[in-house]
Amino acid sequence: QVQLVESGGGLVQAGASLRLSCTVSGRTGSGYGAAWFRQAPGKEREFVAAVGWSGFNTYYSDSVKGRFTISRDNAKNTVDLQMNSLKPEDTAVYYCAARVVARPLGSTQYDYWGQGTQVTVSS
Repeated sequence: QVQLVESGGGLVQAGASLRLSCTVSGRTGSGYGAAWFRQAPGKEREFVAAVGWSGFNTYYSDSVKGRFTISRDNAKNTVDLQMNSLKPEDTAVYYCAARVVARPLGSTQYDYWGQGTQVTVSS
């Protein structure tokens, strides 16, 4: 089993920045892929960003490309999401996800999920 715990959510004004962090623990084996998803009220969960096992490869949704940056620290087993130029439409619960099975970076299939952290952006 793999456990994920998110932190760093909060209430900010439009244009502000926020950094989310996900701490990964458990049986990650030789490595894991990780990603962030979000779910706004009344909407389906959507993919935000993914990072490969080494941290060199990243992939973003068009809605956050150029504003958000995903990164990971394998020594600390953390996966971060730096969010800049936040917009009210970024308001959602943000979830960290991980997988220990190698899949293409663009695949949205993940096996382990955190509980989520709320991000609210006021206009």
